[in-house]
Amino acid sequence: MVEAERAALRARGVPGELVWTGGSSVPGALTRGDVDLHLRVPPDEFAAAVALLREDHAVVHPEIWCDTLATFAVDAPLPAGLAVTPVGSEHDVRFTRTWELLRADRRLLAAYNAMKTTGADADYEARKSTFVDRLLTGDI
Repeated sequence: MVEAERAALRARGVPGELVWTGGSSVPGALTRGDVDLHLRVPPDEFAAAVALLREDHAVVHPEIWCDTLATFAVDAPLPAGLAVTPVGSEHDVRFTRTWELLRADRRLLAAYNAMKTTGADADYEARKSTFVDRLLTGDI
């Protein structure tokens, strides 16, 4: 699926580097079965990339969009989403560094899996955000 989306983006002239992120990209991580893709775009090409994606990808979570983040659905066999960020932005670092850390440290991965299985489903997004904040500041 990642390669298919990468090829489709390239064929449409969408700039940037597509990487697979999220729990499904980390061996041993618990996941809800969805696939998270991250398009890292040079800052001066962010607006153009978002405009191209709007032509053939459905916008999702417009309430979280900002100057450094846009999110889209991906037409794929599994539920999949695409986050677009300018390279070097806060969101870019958050999406790339989080999964690098979890892949590199089994202790951090265990803490992530514990976070996924504790608490109410309604609180999941807030718990995950707090976890990532703590992970990136070295508090875990």
